[in-house]
Amino acid sequence: MKVWISKYALTQGIFEMEAEQDKTYPSMVTRIGNNLETYHEEGRDWHLTKESAIKKAEEMRLKKIESVKKQLAKLEKLKFE
Repeated sequence: MKVWISKYALTQGIFEMEAEQDKTYPSMVTRIGNNLETYHEEGRDWHLTKESAIKKAEEMRLKKIESVKKQLAKLEKLKFE
C-alpha cells in the first residue's frame, strides 16, 4: 500500500513510499524493498493520505516554532555578571 511518512517532516520533508502493514501490530508499516524501515503509529509517523501527512507536519512545525520561541526568551533573559 502507498503511505506518506511525516516522522522526519521537519528535517527531510514528507515522503511517499510503498509499505506493508505489520500483521502482528497493524499500527506499524514496513517499507517494501531492500531497506527494512519500520514506522509506528498511523497518524503520527505515517499516514494513508498526503493531506493527513501535511496536517501532521504543520502541527509539528507550529510546535517547534513555540519551542524555539521559548528557548529564545530564555536566552534573552540570561545575564552574565
